[in-house]
Amino acid sequence: MTWRSPLAVVRDALRGQRAREKDLRNLVSNLPYEGLGKTKQPNRYFPGNVIKTTKYTLLLFIPMNLFEQFHRLANIYFVGLAILNFVPVVNAFQPEVALIPICVILSLTALKDAWEDFRRYQSDRKLNNTPCFIYSRTEKQFMERCWKDVRVGDFVKVVCNEIVPADLLLLHTSDPNSVCHIETANLDGETSLKQRRVVPGLCISDPEFEPESFNGVVVCEKPNNNLNHFKCYVEKPDMEKVGAGIESLLLQGCTVRNTDHAVGFVVYAGHETKSMLNNNRLRYKRSKLERKLNTDVILCVILLLTMCLVGAIGHYIWLQALPGVPPYLVPLSTGHLDSPSLSSLYMFFTMIILLQVLIPISLYISIELVKICQIFFITNDIDLYDEETDSRMQCKALNITEDLGQIEYVFSDKTGTLTENKMVFRRCSIMGTEYPHKENAIRLAVLEEQESEDEVIYNQRPQPPRTGWSLDTEDTNPEDIQHQHGSRRKISRNAQSNVAFSSLLASWSQSLLQMAELLGVSDEHIHFGSKLPLCLAKSRGLESRAETEEGCKAAQSPSIAFLTLRLLQSGTFETTVIPDRKLLQQISRAECSSGGSRQIDPYLDFFLALAICNTVVVSMATSRRQRVSWFSRSQTDNPLDTMSNLVKRAGSLHHIFTSWQQKPKRNRTFSVDSVREADHFNPPVKMEGTGDANGLRTRSLHVPSQCDKPAATAANLIYEAESPDEAALVYAAKAYGFTLLARTPDSVTVRLPSGEDLVFEVLDTLAFDSNRKRMSVLVRHPITRECVLYTKGADYAIMELLGTPYAEHLSGSQKNVAADTQHHLDCYAKEGLRTLCFTKKVVSDKAYESWSVNRQRALAAIDNREELIMDTAVQLETNLYLLGATGIEDRLQEGVPDTILALREAGIQVWVLTGDKPETAVNIGYACRLLEEDDLVINMSCTNKLMCTSILDCTLEEVRRYSEDPSNVDTTPDISLVIDGRTLTMALSSDLQGRFVDLAKCCRSVLCCRVTPLQKGSVVKVVREKLKVMTLAVGDGANDVNMIQAADIGIGVSGQEGMQAVMASDFAISRFKHLKKLLLVHGHWCHRRLADMTVYFFYKNVAYVNLLFWYQFFCGFSGTAMIDYWLLIFFNLFFTSAPPVMFGIMDRDLSAEMLLGVPELYRAGKGAGEYKCSPFLVTMLDAFYQSLVCFFIPYLAYRDSDIDVFTFGTPLNTISLFTILLHLSIEIKAWTVVHWVIMLGSVVLYFTVTLAYSAACVTCNPPSNPYWILQSQMADPMFCLVCLITTVVALLPRYMFHVLRNSIAPSPLLQARQLDRLDPSSRDQWIKEWRSFRGGGHVKRSRLSTPPSSTPETPADIYPQSPTASDVTGDEFALNIITENYLGPVQTRNKDSLVT
Repeated sequence: MTWRSPLAVVRDALRGQRAREKDLRNLVSNLPYEGLGKTKQPNRYFPGNVIKTTKYTLLLFIPMNLFEQFHRLANIYFVGLAILNFVPVVNAFQPEVALIPICVILSLTALKDAWEDFRRYQSDRKLNNTPCFIYSRTEKQFMERCWKDVRVGDFVKVVCNEIVPADLLLLHTSDPNSVCHIETANLDGETSLKQRRVVPGLCISDPEFEPESFNGVVVCEKPNNNLNHFKCYVEKPDMEKVGAGIESLLLQGCTVRNTDHAVGFVVYAGHETKSMLNNNRLRYKRSKLERKLNTDVILCVILLLTMCLVGAIGHYIWLQALPGVPPYLVPLSTGHLDSPSLSSLYMFFTMIILLQVLIPISLYISIELVKICQIFFITNDIDLYDEETDSRMQCKALNITEDLGQIEYVFSDKTGTLTENKMVFRRCSIMGTEYPHKENAIRLAVLEEQESEDEVIYNQRPQPPRTGWSLDTEDTNPEDIQHQHGSRRKISRNAQSNVAFSSLLASWSQSLLQMAELLGVSDEHIHFGSKLPLCLAKSRGLESRAETEEGCKAAQSPSIAFLTLRLLQSGTFETTVIPDRKLLQQISRAECSSGGSRQIDPYLDFFLALAICNTVVVSMATSRRQRVSWFSRSQTDNPLDTMSNLVKRAGSLHHIFTSWQQKPKRNRTFSVDSVREADHFNPPVKMEGTGDANGLRTRSLHVPSQCDKPAATAANLIYEAESPDEAALVYAAKAYGFTLLARTPDSVTVRLPSGEDLVFEVLDTLAFDSNRKRMSVLVRHPITRECVLYTKGADYAIMELLGTPYAEHLSGSQKNVAADTQHHLDCYAKEGLRTLCFTKKVVSDKAYESWSVNRQRALAAIDNREELIMDTAVQLETNLYLLGATGIEDRLQEGVPDTILALREAGIQVWVLTGDKPETAVNIGYACRLLEEDDLVINMSCTNKLMCTSILDCTLEEVRRYSEDPSNVDTTPDISLVIDGRTLTMALSSDLQGRFVDLAKCCRSVLCCRVTPLQKGSVVKVVREKLKVMTLAVGDGANDVNMIQAADIGIGVSGQEGMQAVMASDFAISRFKHLKKLLLVHGHWCHRRLADMTVYFFYKNVAYVNLLFWYQFFCGFSGTAMIDYWLLIFFNLFFTSAPPVMFGIMDRDLSAEMLLGVPELYRAGKGAGEYKCSPFLVTMLDAFYQSLVCFFIPYLAYRDSDIDVFTFGTPLNTISLFTILLHLSIEIKAWTVVHWVIMLGSVVLYFTVTLAYSAACVTCNPPSNPYWILQSQMADPMFCLVCLITTVVALLPRYMFHVLRNSIAPSPLLQARQLDRLDPSSRDQWIKEWRSFRGGGHVKRSRLSTPPSSTPETPADIYPQSPTASDVTGDEFALNIITENYLGPVQTRNKDSLVT
C-alpha cells in the first residue's frame, strides 16, 4: 500500500463528496481498469456494496453509548448529582454509594443496546458474505464473489431465484423477449411478478453477451428513495442517447423469478441503493403520556428545589440561633467555621443530593420495560392473528402503545382497508347496451351463502322501481316489482336478489347441466348437496308460492349442488365468471360477420381491450417461481379435483358455442381451452400437474396439443396482476374466449373464441398515474395493420377525452352510446361497483411516427422527465371512441360494520377517505355502517369557492340554531358529511379551514370522495392541528402513506396492494376488524396501566423522600439521614422496583369481553385520559399525608426513649415499605399468582437483605452502625405495634376515599368492573340485554331541511332513491340534506336473518 499525503487524502475526499452530491452521475465500466489501484478507478468516489447497519464499534462502544444515553436529561441530572457528592463540603452519602443507582441504570441500558447491535452485526455479516457473480476481464467469465465485493460500474449476473445484490441497470437476459421477471416482496411485500426489460436500443441481447463490448456511458440521477421512479440514459459512443427508467432497473433485494439469468450494470451500491434508502429504522414518536410526564418531572424538580431551599434557610436559621460553637461542628483547617450564609449555600446542594430520589430515576427504564411487555402481549394476541395470510399484529413504534387508548378520530381508506380488494367481475356495458350477467350473480349468491355468517357483501342492494331504466329489466314482471316495493323496509338481505331469482336459477341450472353433459357427468352419479340450493332458495324469502316451487325445483338439480360445491371448494371466487347469454350470442354474431374481413366489431374490440390494456404478467405453471420452503400435496389422482378443474373452465365462450351446435354428443371432446369436434375418435386425456400461487401441486386435464410447439392453455396459464382490478378484467375476457396467452415488452398474444391466436405488436405503453387516472396501450393490429390505442380509466377522466357525452363533434350514435354508458356507470356506482371505461382510437402511421419522436425524447430526458412523459401521453389520448364500461365488485371485509359501529359507540369519529365516485362511496358508507338510516347526510359538491363558502356558512348556522334550541337539550343530531375532492380542496384553503373543521366537528362521520393521496394527508393534518385531538389513520396502499405519516398513530393493513403502507406505519394489522380489539381492549389496557404506574411511581418517591425531609427539622437541617445509606439506595432500586413494573404489565381493570361488549367504556381514556392533573395532585397530597403519618407516629412513640438514629430509622423504613406496597394493593384491579409472588417477594427480599446487612455490617457507617438493629427491633412488641398502627392510619383516607367514591358516585368503569365479576354467562346476558335496551331507545333527530323531492324514476312513496349524479356533481353546486327516508343498504348479519 503506497503512502499518500494527508493533503491528497483530503483533496480526494472533497472531490468524492462533490461527485456524490451532483444531480447527475456519469458511470463507466470498471473492466478496462481492472487490476489498477483504487486511485485509478473511474467510479472510486461512489460507495461500495458493504452493508453496515450497526451503530457502534468495539472500541468506541462505551463512549458512543454513554453519549447517546446522555441525550436523556434525567441521566445527566443523576450523573451530575453523583459527581457533586464527591465534593466534601456538600456530600450527603459516601461517594461510592451515590454512584450505584445511575451505574445500574446505565449498565442495563448499555447491555440492551449492545445485544441489539450485535444482532445487527450478525445480520450484516451474513448479507455481505452472500455469494454473487461478477464479471472479470482477466478470467473472461463471471466469477463467484461476495456482495461486499460489488462496486459501481461492475457487471453482475443474477440467476433464477437469487436476490439482486445491488441496483442494476438491466442489459441482458436469457429470455428471448429480453425481459426479466422479478418479485419485490422484500421491498414492498407484493408477491405478484413484475417485468423488467432490457434497455432498448443497445443491441446487446445476443445469447453470447460480452460485458467487455459495452462501451457506453451511463448517466443517471443521484440516489433517492423513490422505488417507482428512476431517471437514466445510456450515451453511446456516437453520442446517441437511449433513455431508461424504472422498467429497466433491478432493485437490490428483489428476487429473480422465471428467468434463467440476467446481467446488469451496477448503478447504485451499498447504502445508496433504493432499498437501503428506504430501510428506515424503528420510528420514534413521543406519546401523549410521555409529553405529560415531562411536565410532571419539571413540577417535581420545582418541588425538589423548594424543599432544598427550605432546608438551606432552615439551616441558616438554626446556625444563627446557636449560642456558641457546638462540639459536633468540626472547624476548617484554619480553625474557623464557615459563615451561616455559606454553610446554608452548601446545605442547598447537600439537600439536592439527599432528596434526589424525588425524581424517579427508574421510571424511564420501567416505562420502556412495560411497553416492551405490552407489545409482546399485543403481537401474540391470537385474536389479532389472521390464519388466511399467516400474519399477526406488528408493532413498529415501540413507545406509543398507550396512545391507542386515547384515539378521538380515525381516518380510513376504503379499497383494501374496508374491503377485501379481491375484485369480482359483475356487469358490463358495451356500445350503450347493458349486460347484467344474472347467471354469474346467482353463482356469487350461492357461493356467498356458504360463507361465514358474519361476512357482508355490501352491494347487494334492493332493486329500484322499474318505472324507468333498470339494470335488471329482463324476466321481471310488475307483480314482483310491486311486491318488492310494498315490503321495502322489511326486506331481508337474503331477499335482496329475489327478482327473477327462480327463473334465473332455472336457466343457470340448465347451463350447468349442459356443462355436466360436456364433462360426461351423470346425475345418477351425484348423490350429495341437493339440499344446499333448496335451503338457499327458501332463505331468499321468495314469498310467492309459485316462485318458491319453481326456484326450489330448479335448485334441487344435483348438478347445481355439485358444481356449486366444487366452485366453493376450489377457491376461484374471483376468477370464475359465467358469461351472459345475450352477450355470448352477440359475440358469436360479431365473429361470424367479421370473420375474414378487415372490419373489427366493437364487441370484439371491447374484449380485446380487456385482455390487452393492462400490465398483467403471464407465466406458465411449469415455470412457476420456486419458494424457499416447499409444500406438497398428495399426488393421488382425485376425480373430484379433476372434475372441479373442468367445471371451472366450462363457462368459457367456446364451450358454450360448441354446446349450441346440434351435433352428436359422443363426438365431443373436452380440452382445457376449448371443446372441439373430434373427426374420428376422442384423443386420450392426459393428467398434468400444475402449480398454484403457493407452490402447491394440483391436477388438471387437457388434451395433448396437436401443434408442434407446446400450446398455451388455460390449464398452465397463471396471471400475475399488480392490481386486482386488472386480474378480474382479464379473467372476464377469458370467460368469453379472449384468452391472454403471453405478454412481452414488444407483443401481446390473445386467443380469440374461434381458437385463432392474434399477436399484437406493442408500440408503447402509457402507464397509469394518479393525475391522468388512466392507462393506454398502443398496439399494431395484426389483421388491419393499424395503430390502435386501447385506453381504460376512470369514467370522469375518459368522458372528458370524448369531449363530454353530449359533444357536438360526436355522431348521433356515439352521443347515445356515451349518454347510455354514463347512465349505466351511475347505476353501477349506486350499487357499489367499481367502474372503468374502455375506449379505442386508430392512430395513423404518420401521426404515430411524429408522436414517437417526442416520446423517445421525453424518455431520454433527465430534467422534468415525468412532466414530459405525461405531456406525450395526454397528446395521444384525445378523441377516443367509447367501447363500453365494466362494473367490478369489491366485497367488504368480515366484521367491518361491527368494527365501525363499535368505534362510533366508543366516541371515536370515523372518516373514510376514498378515491371512488360519490355514489359508490355513499353505498359503501351505508354498507359498513359509516352512514346510518336515520342520519342527516349532507352532500357537498360545488365548482367555485363562493358557493363553498355559502354552503359552509348556511350549514353551520343551521347546526348552531339547532343546538341553541331549548327543546333540543337532550337530543343528539346524527349528521354525516359527504364531500368530493374538488370541494375539499376549497374547504381546506386557509380562509375556509376553520369553518370546515367546525362543521366536521359536528358530524358523527365524514366521507371524502375523489380525494388524492396528498389531500388525505392534508385532511388528517388539519384536523389534528386545529382540534388538538389524537388521530389514527389506517390504510393499505402507497396512496395512504401521506395519511398514515400525518396521523399521531399510523396503521398499515397488509393486504393485496403490497407493504408500502405497512412500512410507513407504526402498527400493522391484516384485517380491519382487528382495529376493534386493538383500540378498545389493548389501547384501554395500555393507557390505563401506564397512567396508573406513572402516578404510582411519583407517589412512591415523594412519600419516601419526605421522610428524610421531615427528619431535617429535628437534625438542624444538617442533611443527615436516619436510614443507612445502603438501605436507602436499595429501597427504590430493589425493594420497591418490581411491584410497580408488574402493576404496569399485568394489571387489568376490565376483561376483554366487557370492553368489547360495551365500547362506551373506551371514552374514559379520551382527552386527558386517566393521567390527568387533578388525580396527580391528589396523589401527591396523599403522599405528603402518608409521609407525615409514617414519620410522626414513630417519632411520638420513641420520643422519650434513648434509641439511636438508625434504630429510629429502621421502623420508618419498614413502615414505608408496608404502606407503599399496600397502597399498590388497593390500586390493583385484578390479582393473579404473579401479583402475590411479586408483592410477597418484595417483603421477603427486604427483610432478608436488611437482616443480612444488619448482621454483617459492624463498622460500615461509623460512628453509628446498623449492626443487629433489625434483629433487636423485631423482638420488640413496640416495633410491631408501631408498624401496624402507622400503616393503617396512613392508608385509611385512601381506602375510605375509594369506598365512598365507589358507593356514592361509581364511575362507568367501576360499574363494569362489578358486572365483570359475574360468571361469564350472566355477564354476557347482561351485555346483550343492555345493548338491546340501548338500541331500542329513540333519539330525537334534527332536520336541517326537508328531503329532496322525488323524481319520476324514484317515487318517494315507493323507493327513496340515493343521490343522483346531478345531486353530487352539479354545474354550480349541490347541497342535499338526506333524512332517514334515504335508506341505504345497511347490512348486518346475525344468525337468523340479514336485515337491511
